[in-house]
Amino acid sequence: MVFVCTALLLATIPLVGAESVVEVPMLAAIQANNLGVFEVLLLRWDHRPSPSPMELQWQGGNIRPGQTNLSSMVLAFQYALDHTPQIDHAGTVSAMGIAYAATGTDGPSAGAVMTVGFAALLKGDHIRRGIALTGTMTKDGTIGPVGGIPDKIRAAAREGYRTILIPQGQQDDPRWNLSRLAWELNVEVTEVATVEEAYRLMTGGTLD
Repeated sequence: MVFVCTALLLATIPLVGAESVVEVPMLAAIQANNLGVFEVLLLRWDHRPSPSPMELQWQGGNIRPGQTNLSSMVLAFQYALDHTPQIDHAGTVSAMGIAYAATGTDGPSAGAVMTVGFAALLKGDHIRRGIALTGTMTKDGTIGPVGGIPDKIRAAAREGYRTILIPQGQQDDPRWNLSRLAWELNVEVTEVATVEEAYRLMTGGTLD
């Protein structure tokens, strides 16, 4: 349903010239249940010659990001810019959040996947279907720990995702049994330590 909504949005938003669009799957956990939340971050780059340097803007959608979430987005965007020096960084990148229902979101746990998304947008790579990622992002590209991983895995599995990338060292966290959960949901849970590693798995490309 989320991807249907995204497709409808793409059909109604005019794509100008060589404009690029990338869909980024985002996973969240909420206290109300243990089912988790699946969201899509839609990134668009207009490829226009100005502004230069490139600017990032939040276009809305039906997700209201909190300050921590926005700070993580800015960090992810800057990391992607720093690691794509061969790209002409001009124009505007717009971000729009899409979920089943209007919701608010906050926290840094989508930092890693947003970094992958911004880098893929700039490099012209595509994020593979069926693979999702949760993890915080540090300035040096290390993927940091997050909470609510079982709920996020359940959300990804409901949407047909069969590979879920989680931060290095959290597979055997005593708070949960991910091996059993992965078996029950017929998914593969894989640890990743860096954004570069996650980028390779999610796009098939390299982040140089």
